[in-house]
Amino acid sequence: MENGREQGQLGPIGLFLERQGILLLDGGLATELEARGADLDDPLWSAKALLEQPHLVRQVHSDYLRAGADCISSASYQASIPRLVERGLSEGDAAAVLRRSVELALEARDAFWDDAANRSGRMRPLVAASVGPYGAFLADGSEYRGEYGVSTDELRDFHAERWSILAASGADVMACETLPSRPEARVLLELLHETPDMHAWFSFTCRDAQHLSDGSSLAETVAELEAEPRVAALGANCVAPTLVPALIAELRSASTKPIVVYPNSGEAYDAAAKRWIGEAAPVDFGRAGAEWRAAGATLIGGCCRTGPGHVREMRQSLLASA
Repeated sequence: MENGREQGQLGPIGLFLERQGILLLDGGLATELEARGADLDDPLWSAKALLEQPHLVRQVHSDYLRAGADCISSASYQASIPRLVERGLSEGDAAAVLRRSVELALEARDAFWDDAANRSGRMRPLVAASVGPYGAFLADGSEYRGEYGVSTDELRDFHAERWSILAASGADVMACETLPSRPEARVLLELLHETPDMHAWFSFTCRDAQHLSDGSSLAETVAELEAEPRVAALGANCVAPTLVPALIAELRSASTKPIVVYPNSGEAYDAAAKRWIGEAAPVDFGRAGAEWRAAGATLIGGCCRTGPGHVREMRQSLLASA
């Protein structure tokens, strides 16, 4: 099989790769919520919508499915027990918000699949529980630096309870994403070992094609994850699309795992003006997605500032007969 593995070892992701060759992911969630009027200027970011506009979260999930996504990710990326408790919730209510993030995605998926018209040429979509990095909790951009100033034990304490809740939420897979450092990947790998019924993908932020954001070697980091059969894919997200081909090449040289890539739109953020500049047309992502597939990626989608239009173009490019 492709990438030197039997895809059945990779859980639900493996079934998609076995039957259709790729798994098409969704696009950005928080930036799509903002595009629809949600005010997410808040340390909770997309998780703020879980408290105030859950119907909008479900609507975005539904729109990604209609655009062709095979997998949608929950709005739990920046949700955490400490931050929700800080907002005034009890620990029990905070845990319920985490579970609700997955429930909204499951509801959208199940409603989509209940309509027989949506099943033509499709496999039943997956729901990924988004596991954002510690830097997302800090809300200071450190997921692009990896310099947290905390110990491994503190990292584990932060992730453990959230992981336990999300792993038991009914999600099909865990999405360990936007990880900037090897120590954080090691912590999440330990937690994956403790949940034997789950598979996960690990996706990193990178300063270049050879290094994670904290300067760790990408090749050496993925080599540490290679032996775990329930690591279903390895790759990068929230990077510039122009970096993706070189990242795929580096990943292919270091790992036999399926490769996951879901970059940003290509626009640049002007911090002084607090706005995005540039433009990324959906058709460009359709063409780029085909190039990333040809280079060796098999889980493909978009991150910040990508939307259903980008996903639709990628599906037409990657699965024209679907």
